[in-house]
Amino acid sequence: MSQSDIIIEIKNLTKVYRDFWGRPKVQALKALDLQVKRGEIFGLLGPNGSGKTTTIKLLLGLLFPTEGEALIFNEPTTNVAKNERIGYLPEESYLYKFLNAEETLDFYGRLFKISGAERRKRINKLIDMVGLNHARHRQLREYSKGMQRRIGLAQALINDPELVLLDEPTSGLDPIGTAEIKDLILDLKAQGKTIVLSGHLLADMQDICDRIAILHRGELRELGRVQDLLTVQDITQIKVKDLPDSAIDEIRQVIERHNGNLVSVDHPTTTLDELFLRIVRESDQFPGRRHVTDRAKADAGSPNNS
Repeated sequence: MSQSDIIIEIKNLTKVYRDFWGRPKVQALKALDLQVKRGEIFGLLGPNGSGKTTTIKLLLGLLFPTEGEALIFNEPTTNVAKNERIGYLPEESYLYKFLNAEETLDFYGRLFKISGAERRKRINKLIDMVGLNHARHRQLREYSKGMQRRIGLAQALINDPELVLLDEPTSGLDPIGTAEIKDLILDLKAQGKTIVLSGHLLADMQDICDRIAILHRGELRELGRVQDLLTVQDITQIKVKDLPDSAIDEIRQVIERHNGNLVSVDHPTTTLDELFLRIVRESDQFPGRRHVTDRAKADAGSPNNS
């Protein structure tokens, strides 16, 4: 995999928050190593206080690391010029409540020095994309939490970014709205964009992420492709069609002898909820132990495998 295929590279990234006297108070992140590849949807998972938001703020250059480094587009995160190629949706969108949807997107489009004609084109496209046509002229103070998330997502995309950082993108959305946002994220991937999701809504992550990293107490506990991590490797399940009951417990050769139609032989999968809870419990039981197996390394040259 060439360096140009790596959008984010994190090496030994550590962040320690200090008190007024400069004494270490909280270690928010400890020796984090990660790579995010071009064109993938990458999920950052963890309970509150696990270091997810700190990681995103370090990537954006809003915080400075205590140790280690992070590169975006092979440039240091301190290079503010990179932000023109990034879209960011924070956990809480800080938007001007007395502006409507059109005015909000026009304001942010001007910050990126997008021409008037292009701004109008993008504004119409994004408002339609996030399903706010019916409320495009309403002030944001009248928006529900779900509607605010939608306009916040549109704002994050106004500059047509290469990298999109989304913190809890489906927070406050009903099941239909959640499904629509997930479809939109998959569409962004199809356009060639790289997406990093941060959150704890595990079912959403399981549906759309190519790879995930699970953080707990500032440490990386698990990393890999979603399907690989959820596969129960020590159990094999066999699905058979048209096989007599007398042959249910027989092996493959016996299945063929009974003229059964072997549909599949594979491993069952767990759920992301179960994997997440197991890792968090093991982290509490064995503090300091780092169990990380990135099964994606075997095919690292194919960033879209999932």
